[in-house]
Amino acid sequence: MSNNRRDAIRMTGDELVEFLGAQKSLQVGTLSQDGSIHLSTLWFAMVDGKIVFETYTKSQKVLNLRRDPRITVLAEDGLVYEQLRGVMIKGTATLVDDPAAVHPLALEVLTRNQPEIPLELLEQAAEHMASKRTAVIVEPINTISWDHTKL
Repeated sequence: MSNNRRDAIRMTGDELVEFLGAQKSLQVGTLSQDGSIHLSTLWFAMVDGKIVFETYTKSQKVLNLRRDPRITVLAEDGLVYEQLRGVMIKGTATLVDDPAAVHPLALEVLTRNQPEIPLELLEQAAEHMASKRTAVIVEPINTISWDHTKL
């Protein structure tokens, strides 16, 4: 793809924010000990302009990120070529495992993805989750986006 075409489908900053705000699931890639890529799908939230998710502290993702903090995340949609849109962010992961700090981040993820549940119940769930989970903040290094509806 020529640079002109690449430039034509790149999302603006506002389009990136709008696109990520409309997505619910995020593909998360970490590096396993043998160098292979470990992929999973998680809910996420945007906190201070950065992608945040939480996962079990004993999960393979967290084990991988403790060993090597490099991370790639992908949000995408579209079923035919002309409608394909996506954002891939390469970066490093900041791990947050203090339950007092995990709690508000878990609450952000829960309230974003389950707005139909009363806040009081989400607060209780986030508090319970915080004791067994680690929050991951994606510190972006490189962001690549595409929106084929612009063609």
